[in-house]
Amino acid sequence: MAIKPLPSLIAIGIALAIWFVIPVPNGVDPNAWHLLAIFIATIAAIIGKALPIGALAILAMAVVAITGVTNDSPSGAIKDALSSFSSPLIWLIGLSIMISRGLIKTGLGARIAYYFISLFGRKTLGIGYSLAFSELVIAPITPSNTARGGGIIHPIMRSIASSFHSTPEEGTSGKIGRYLALVNYNTNPITSGMFITATAPNPLVVKFVAEATGSQIELTWTTWALAMLLPGLACLLVMPLVIYWLSPPEVKSTPDATKFARERLKELGAIKRDEWIMLGVFALLLLFWADIPALVFGEGAKLHSATTALLGLSLLLITGVLSWDDVLKERSAWDTIVWFSALIMMASFLNKLGLIGWFADSIQSGIATMGVNWIVAAAILTLVFLYSHYFFASTTAHITAMFAAFYAAGLSLGAPPMLFALIMAAAGNLMMSLTHYATGTAPVIFNSGYVSLGRWWSIGFVMSVINLALWIGVGLLWWKLLGYY
Repeated sequence: MAIKPLPSLIAIGIALAIWFVIPVPNGVDPNAWHLLAIFIATIAAIIGKALPIGALAILAMAVVAITGVTNDSPSGAIKDALSSFSSPLIWLIGLSIMISRGLIKTGLGARIAYYFISLFGRKTLGIGYSLAFSELVIAPITPSNTARGGGIIHPIMRSIASSFHSTPEEGTSGKIGRYLALVNYNTNPITSGMFITATAPNPLVVKFVAEATGSQIELTWTTWALAMLLPGLACLLVMPLVIYWLSPPEVKSTPDATKFARERLKELGAIKRDEWIMLGVFALLLLFWADIPALVFGEGAKLHSATTALLGLSLLLITGVLSWDDVLKERSAWDTIVWFSALIMMASFLNKLGLIGWFADSIQSGIATMGVNWIVAAAILTLVFLYSHYFFASTTAHITAMFAAFYAAGLSLGAPPMLFALIMAAAGNLMMSLTHYATGTAPVIFNSGYVSLGRWWSIGFVMSVINLALWIGVGLLWWKLLGYY
């Protein structure tokens, strides 16, 4: 892919303007300001897709090392630039993406979806729920939400729609396909918010929260999953109904769908050896990520979540479910490790050099002049954070650019740290529903042609309001019960 001149020039222009034209504000370290120039230029290049995100990450790390904005020593500067490659959170996501390849290779992901449809597919609404809960089942070990919603569930959704002759090519999307496509997509933000390992940017949230609270709050895999369980389930139960009302399918009864699913299951045959192994590894990962062995046998049986992912991948390699070639060919995993490392590195040093604190204080001062309490202040910060996603084509870019400062500002205004962390974490996923470019899954499903742009945006906005209200409403009760605030 050749470099795109216009987005590149815009990104370079932003960097030069911040570095040389805009004066360094009082109280800000010049090195922090110069790193901000590199950081914002990188985000602008990512949004403009000047180059693939991995290539932009390499360029950003090179510029950080060359300019010495984090360290005067050349050897220290390159160590800083490469420092985040040792982050367990980064490797957790990369390893999980490699593991999720097994769901596709063995056919287990498709089998799970067809099984749900064979049980609940007699009505169009039932197919919608089948797609939603199929994605939920595989979400814990598929940190690429694009692979999950676009690569596994979407082809199944299209097969079902085609079996009813509901296709854009035939002009019959309204029969069933449009509804299923909307459910297919709007499931993605919800399941992404339910597990740390359900989408790549979630570990960024974990890191930013830990840094802002001096590691007093560490969102473990178990803590996140437990906290988001009831709010996520509530949204999954309501979402297909809301879309059924907003964009009703012409075909309501679908008895042939269960037959279609059973035929596909018959073609898949009995569960094969590799699928059984994949199921066993899946169960093992969930047991250790949920800290069940530690509860039963004591802290000596506890493993770090990234260590668990290493164990899972090792078992798949030993048993031959995945080959080393499969791992090498999993480009999205290696790509994620590279660009995640660059973004986390820059965000971490912006915090260490004091710029995040300065920016948070500026936001806090602005809201404080309004004379509102922390509840209103937290609501303002959450809504601005969520709906500013209209200007982003990447959840990772958005969270990297804004989460740390907005979260720190909320803490300064008196928001309970754990409560506000969970609310902001939810908003960081639910914002995916807004546009047809909000995350990687969006263009995959939108480009299939089932949903018009206007319908996509209008339903996306409605779902963002309903999901946020439901998530926080149920969450406040659930999190209080759990003692999180």
